[in-house]
Amino acid sequence: MQNKNLEPMLEMYLFESSQLLEQLEEILLRSEKNDHMEEADINETFRIMHTIKGSAAMMMFSNISNLAHHIEDLFFFIREKKPEQLDFSAVCDLVFTSMDFIRTETLRIESGEEADSPEGLLVERFSKLLEEISGGANAEGSAEKRQQDDKKKSDQKYYVRQDQKPETGETQTEHYYLALIHFDDGAQMENIRAFTLVHSLKDQCNQMMHRPQDLFEDDSSSEVIAEEGFTLLFSTTMEEDRLQTQLQEALFVKSIDLQELDQEAYTMTKEALEQQGQPEEETIQEDEDISDDQQTASQMDTQAGNLESIQETVKNLKQNMITVNINKLDRLMDLVGEIVITESMVIRNPDLAGLQLDSFSKSARQLRKLTDDLQDVVMSIRMLPIGPTFQKMQRIVRDMARKINKEVELVIQGEDTEVDKNIIDHLGDPLMHLIRNAMDHGIEKPTDREQTGKSAKGTITLEASNTGGDVLIRIMDDGKGLDRKTLIDKARSKGLVTKPDEEISDEEAYNLILLPGFSTKDTVTEFSGRGVGMDVVKSNIEKVGGSISIDSTLGIGTTINIKIPLTLAIVDGMQVNTGNSLYTIPTIAIKESFRAREKDLLKDTDNNEMIMIRGNCYPVLRLHRHFGVKPHTENLLEGIMIMVENDGKAVCLFADELLGEQQVVVKPLPGYLVRYPVKTSGVGGCTILGDGSISLIIDVAGIIQQSIQGGL
Repeated sequence: MQNKNLEPMLEMYLFESSQLLEQLEEILLRSEKNDHMEEADINETFRIMHTIKGSAAMMMFSNISNLAHHIEDLFFFIREKKPEQLDFSAVCDLVFTSMDFIRTETLRIESGEEADSPEGLLVERFSKLLEEISGGANAEGSAEKRQQDDKKKSDQKYYVRQDQKPETGETQTEHYYLALIHFDDGAQMENIRAFTLVHSLKDQCNQMMHRPQDLFEDDSSSEVIAEEGFTLLFSTTMEEDRLQTQLQEALFVKSIDLQELDQEAYTMTKEALEQQGQPEEETIQEDEDISDDQQTASQMDTQAGNLESIQETVKNLKQNMITVNINKLDRLMDLVGEIVITESMVIRNPDLAGLQLDSFSKSARQLRKLTDDLQDVVMSIRMLPIGPTFQKMQRIVRDMARKINKEVELVIQGEDTEVDKNIIDHLGDPLMHLIRNAMDHGIEKPTDREQTGKSAKGTITLEASNTGGDVLIRIMDDGKGLDRKTLIDKARSKGLVTKPDEEISDEEAYNLILLPGFSTKDTVTEFSGRGVGMDVVKSNIEKVGGSISIDSTLGIGTTINIKIPLTLAIVDGMQVNTGNSLYTIPTIAIKESFRAREKDLLKDTDNNEMIMIRGNCYPVLRLHRHFGVKPHTENLLEGIMIMVENDGKAVCLFADELLGEQQVVVKPLPGYLVRYPVKTSGVGGCTILGDGSISLIIDVAGIIQQSIQGGL
């Protein structure tokens, strides 16, 4: 479970580590596929591990830092020596294993546990691999680099968590210092490096201020520090030599201009800093014991001029991208939803009924336009490309193909297709399960494929595309496909089907694998076969308003279609009423609406009402009976029929009348209702209408399931 109370510094560390690992995984997968690593990729891998090592050391996660250090050594040797004979597959295997170790540790950190798993075995494997590819030379260049790095970080005073602080024992005369610190080029996270320095010195200082002032919330602070340096003014009892040593021990410090000031120069510098924007001042305690040594005020003037340059740089910074907490976007979406509701309440106020208000109507139209534009902008902010989720499947295919001795290639199409962030978060597990099933059960062994005239290497295609208000995701494999007869026989043996074989359509037969407890495998493997857990996949997709269907051709392959909405927050709906109750039916689920004719109405052998439309027979579901309300009419010829469809099944809903189409904000059901199976009874949520009344949003999948009698 994710820890919601992470410190900002720790949260940034976890976010950065996750991003870097994803970049590294993409590089390694590409390099392994080509059996060659480009020089740019080697440099980028070295940089990634260098950053992970430094960040982990700064946070005092020593096992992660140590492991990353050895990976960095390996790629340092590869970069500098360029060995001709190198098994990139073995290198990638070991780095992938190490990435999994780091990911596991970061998950433990995120859940509030200590990252203390032993990394020794992996470190030994890297040392052995480095020894092998160096030809017994023990990678002298890497060893020399390691000694330099170890000396630089010998005293780890970089930890920024609140539960650990460095100790101090100085009680001598107080000194005043002004420092201008520059970090290594390309060190990245300069604001965090600066914060670490501040934190490590804080308990040994009586007064402290710095520029830039805001090291964390201000997105421009890193760039300012990288370009102009980090200015630090403080008082401490430490002597200059010892202070220089401590500052030099910090990671990625390139240069330090440290000047000791007297009281007068310190006061003047402090005033100059305050005039430059009232920087943060941290007063630990007051101490009047001040040195009488004098220094010229020109030192202060030089630093003040530098501060002016920094301030001008901040003004001219142009940021094209920012990182925003998803909780803020959720809150923004909620506010936009409230605005949409309030706007509807104002425009449809019953006090305005019958009044001729031309000016008000004009303003109302303008308000509606601006509200729609605001809604579109907020929706677009939440939309993310589905590509990163697809790319994660590359690793699943790669690892699993090796374990089950199959040759499989994953082809990704439509990765730029955008979906709401909340929906993307719910797609990872279902996609992973479907990919695993396609490889384990769909794709044949290389020898079996060759015997049937296929290529030894199987292909799984992961494709995304926009279809109106939905996103269609297709998982296609060129494996052996599904056998209709085998599926029906298996389902019948488990009591999951009662219809005669000839009455079961191909689509119904293929969808049998989505039923709970259904499997076509006699033995359960590590990865399972189709059907083991497929009902969970289906329920997870339906949780985000999606649907899943299956198509297959024996001997040719299988296609799984997943249809999901672009977003869950605001939907287009058709308002209907039954008596005094209002219901909203998602427009995307409506096929047509019409008045029934008497000649088309009939009943089946169980006395269930049916209606014949263009040669097909559909069940009729009276909304007033289903929800237990009193209608204005019970005559099927007087009310309205609305045909709705989901997952290839359709029913006709009977209501009193259509009230019109309206965009509605989906609100979750109250907590006390969630404990009941309201969704399976056909209620997916609710919305607030313009007059303040509440309309239930009909869950079409649930209501169809309820209306179809007898199952298969």
